[in-house]
Amino acid sequence: MNIGVIGVGKLGEFHTKLLSEIAQEWPDLHCAGIFDLDSVRAAEIAKKYDVAHFSSLELLAKACDAAIIATTTSSHYNIACTLLAKGLHLFIEKPITTTVEEADELIRLEAENRVRIQVGHIERFNPALRAVEAKIGRPVYIQAERLTGFSTRVTDVSVVLDLMIHDIDLVLSLIQSDIKHIAASGVRVFSNELDMATARIDFVNGATANVTASRLSRSKMRKLRFFCTQPKSYASLDLTTGKSEVFRLVKQEEVSSKNPLKSFAARKILEQFGEIHETMQGMALDYIHPEVPKVNALRDELEHFITAIRSNAPMAVSSSDGRRAIMIAGKIADEIAANAAALE
Repeated sequence: MNIGVIGVGKLGEFHTKLLSEIAQEWPDLHCAGIFDLDSVRAAEIAKKYDVAHFSSLELLAKACDAAIIATTTSSHYNIACTLLAKGLHLFIEKPITTTVEEADELIRLEAENRVRIQVGHIERFNPALRAVEAKIGRPVYIQAERLTGFSTRVTDVSVVLDLMIHDIDLVLSLIQSDIKHIAASGVRVFSNELDMATARIDFVNGATANVTASRLSRSKMRKLRFFCTQPKSYASLDLTTGKSEVFRLVKQEEVSSKNPLKSFAARKILEQFGEIHETMQGMALDYIHPEVPKVNALRDELEHFITAIRSNAPMAVSSSDGRRAIMIAGKIADEIAANAAALE
């Protein structure tokens, strides 16, 4: 299998590096080369990772069975249309496109040409999340915060499509329900697009998610908190450091650890919640602090993409998943625009 990389900016370079490493370890896999409109940058990356660089997208397509699109979001659609028509499987960095209509056309071309698309929602592969997914119950409330500093690299899209889209996708993957209502607000500060936004998403099944994203922060933050039922549980995840904690109310015999020290730690933690112990009705607090393996999430999702093509298995994040994420992002942006118009 020959795979190429389109766009070798910061993220595209990571893809090129990892693809080259995987190709050295996997039989019959080859990094076919790269293409970038900036020929100087392309030559630099090609030399650095000892791969070919092509002078046009069409030439790269002829040499490939699949491709990774790591260009600016606004260019995803046109590039993907060209490559899908040529029968290439695609890994498209998030978001899949800028509009639902564009995503619909890519999904149509995907089916017509009998190829498949994986969307690069990397947080699905975050080891902190994977470590607790089997431990939590049914999420009824999710709080997500994603903050970073300003970057001119992504001013072609709003913070909703740049940052919030990560947590929108995670929320949609964790809460299996249709959406009932969205309320949102946001502001433009340093760019012509939204630089900060917050949204409340209410689901038909009664669950709620509050999602905040900002590219105006002095410090970085990527945190998730879940409140769940079946069993009653609370989970706190730091997606940057990998620290994960789960607190579950279970029957005494269902406590995951019988270690006296961990039981003592659980009791001390329970005291921090105030007088909650008086409402536990004989239940026990199960405190889970899982070991989170240090893995490269980007490499993990690339390997899933390659494996899915080879084995004809489902993509980890399908084109339909990518479409739904940008559909909700669009509704959030529309709600913010409507609120701003009402204030004028």
